[in-house]
Amino acid sequence: MSTTDTRVGPPAQTATLRTASGREATRWVSAHCREVPWLTTATVLSTVAGAALQVLPVLLLGRVVDSVAEGDSRSGLAGIGVTLVAAALLGAVATAVSTYLIGRLGADLLARLREGAVRAVLGMPSARVEQVGRGDVLSRVGDDVAVLSKGIRTAIPTVFSAGVLVFIATVGMFGLDWRLGLAGAGALPAYAFALRWYLPRSAPLYRKQRVAQADRAQALISGLDGIDTVRAYRLEESVREEVTRESWRVRDLGVDVFRFFGRFVGRENRAEFIGLVLILVVGYALLEADAATLGEVSAAPLMFHRLFTPLGAIMFTFDEAQKSGASLTRLVGVLGEAEEGRLVGDAAAEAGEGASYAVAVEGLTFSYPDTEQPVLRDINVSIPAGGSLALVGATGAGKTTLAALIAGIGSPQEGSVRIGPHDLAGLDEAGARALVSILTQETHVFSGSLAEDLRLAAPGASDAELLGALRVVGADGWVEALPEGLDTLVGEGGERLDSTKVAHVALARLVLGRAPVVVLDESTAEAGSEGAAQLERAVLAACAGRTTLFVAHRLTQAMAADRIAVLDAGRVVELGTHDELVALGGRYAELWRAWREGS
Repeated sequence: MSTTDTRVGPPAQTATLRTASGREATRWVSAHCREVPWLTTATVLSTVAGAALQVLPVLLLGRVVDSVAEGDSRSGLAGIGVTLVAAALLGAVATAVSTYLIGRLGADLLARLREGAVRAVLGMPSARVEQVGRGDVLSRVGDDVAVLSKGIRTAIPTVFSAGVLVFIATVGMFGLDWRLGLAGAGALPAYAFALRWYLPRSAPLYRKQRVAQADRAQALISGLDGIDTVRAYRLEESVREEVTRESWRVRDLGVDVFRFFGRFVGRENRAEFIGLVLILVVGYALLEADAATLGEVSAAPLMFHRLFTPLGAIMFTFDEAQKSGASLTRLVGVLGEAEEGRLVGDAAAEAGEGASYAVAVEGLTFSYPDTEQPVLRDINVSIPAGGSLALVGATGAGKTTLAALIAGIGSPQEGSVRIGPHDLAGLDEAGARALVSILTQETHVFSGSLAEDLRLAAPGASDAELLGALRVVGADGWVEALPEGLDTLVGEGGERLDSTKVAHVALARLVLGRAPVVVLDESTAEAGSEGAAQLERAVLAACAGRTTLFVAHRLTQAMAADRIAVLDAGRVVELGTHDELVALGGRYAELWRAWREGS
């Protein structure tokens, strides 16, 4: 089970997942290109060949002009013509092959990146996911993947092949005459200034746009998740205004991006004008001085003009390429989250079959980031192996936070949580899950058969073991009444399960998981009175023989625990059995008296 009530971290959007630098993203791409050397080499060679064959006809046209001027025979011109046609056809084939290979290489890289990012998010500590907010997470594995996928299909192949063509055409200009080449190169400073102006400003702007889209997603998700609360308190207009505000922010940034790109295009056009004028002036001077042939002077502006198409393609797809680059850095950044927070990996601490571990919390103090006062202060509690402890207190006392820390979700600033011989601070979340299972008041039934849903906790469990777990929690009766028993489809599009049956499924998973320590955070709170009584018996059966921590929503559950800890303002103010605390006449006695009167 999972719920926002178990969040151990700051409210959503106070932090985001890391974003890699451009250099880090480039290193990632280069490393993965080296893993497919034949595909990478074939892509580069076909792209270079295609660019060279596209430039060759322009050079041949210069030869045609010189041949006509010199009065060469028609057979010579025919030979040049045949070569020109062959070059054009071969160039088209090479360009097509290059486009295919670039797409294939890009698709391979995207698949690796997408799988790595999704794996990193799924393996991320729960506290980290709750800290950054699901909007940021979903925008990375959703929007950023979509943007990068589109860029790989369109912009990135265009920019790469056009860049190679620009290089080959520039070399061809110098091959005509070094002075004509220098004249064409005179446009390079204008291009460089345009890029130098554009690049440092564009990437942050696109990243800002992606962040705004993540904030919009978070606002929408928060409203949908809490739709019942929103309706109960008539907050529809407030939620709508927040989503509208974030949507307008995304729109305004889109307009800024469009205007910014328009200014970049203007600078590129000025660079083209400068280069063409310089070539025409220098070409005329060389022709007047008889320092170059008419064919060379004629081919030079055509060659420079040949640059217009690839440069224009780069310009008009650079916008998409920059978006892809921004998405790439955000996705590679997710892969690097392991540097800042341990990802879930292989369990470092396996509990033996039938193992029973004690829980010891010593000197625990915990504060959320950006808060002045600790949520928990100097907590010292213990649960003997196989025993149980109930946490009781008013809303905001710190019960859920303490339960989450004991479950290994988050780490205290001071003190320790030990499960048997293991300090949770030394384990990743997989290691903690091998020792502790946590159930909360919300659960999720996945779409599929009931058997598949139960096997999430024990992939190798047989049908007999699944039925045994259901029998332990008292769910075998309604399961046997299902149309197809364990093979009945549940979840979205399947059999509808009420809250009591959903809790039964979660408790059966708990039995199958066999972790020696169990944390239950108000796990029967959503059931009605009759269902709650039934589930309380199921909880006791599922937890039999295990070290158990209850966050008690009903004091009848607290009564069933061996001991009760009363929290108030982040401190344990009372600790003892039910009878001892009632006799004490303190805070717990007041809660007990109020609960009985309310009942």
